[in-house]
Amino acid sequence: MLITAIRHTSSDRYTVVLEDGTEIKSTLGAVTELRLRPQKVLDTEALEELRLLSARSLARDRALELISRRQMSRRELEAKLLQKGVSEDAAAFSAQWLEERGFLNDENYAAAVARHYAAKGYGAGRVRQELQRRGVPREYWDGAFESMPEPDEKLDRFIASRLKDPEDREQRSKVGAALYRRGYSWEEIRAALARYGAETEED
Repeated sequence: MLITAIRHTSSDRYTVVLEDGTEIKSTLGAVTELRLRPQKVLDTEALEELRLLSARSLARDRALELISRRQMSRRELEAKLLQKGVSEDAAAFSAQWLEERGFLNDENYAAAVARHYAAKGYGAGRVRQELQRRGVPREYWDGAFESMPEPDEKLDRFIASRLKDPEDREQRSKVGAALYRRGYSWEEIRAALARYGAETEED
């Protein structure tokens, strides 16, 4: 297949035009690596290489743009790339490329998620939900929990702001339920209420 033109569209983006009118979006890196030029003839193998390398290069650039906005897990990144029309091969290639260069790290991301939710007053249960929702591999969960500070201060502050009467059973139940929804275990909640002087044995 003959290349009839190579158009520079923007920054490092190029469009390779073939004699049958097909246009292949590509990048400077791909065009340079394959030594493309107008009037060059590509056999079937070379044409497939151009398509593959172009798709991977464009996906990699898009992946870099996505993670520059916010941290995410590998699974989240691949899912977002697929939503944007990137092929499974290009999405997996991009994620692997970023991991190898330290731009994508599920272990560090898991710890960051845990610290973020702990700082907002949530417990390990909520962190577990978030790690699962974000597709973080389970092998990194324990390390994430270990990075969380002890919850006592957050629990005590929450109870002090909500529980006006430690003797009021209904108030205790509401506060306990609210803390449970925030991801704290009943053991942690009972201990915190006890520190505040609220009896929970019969709750």
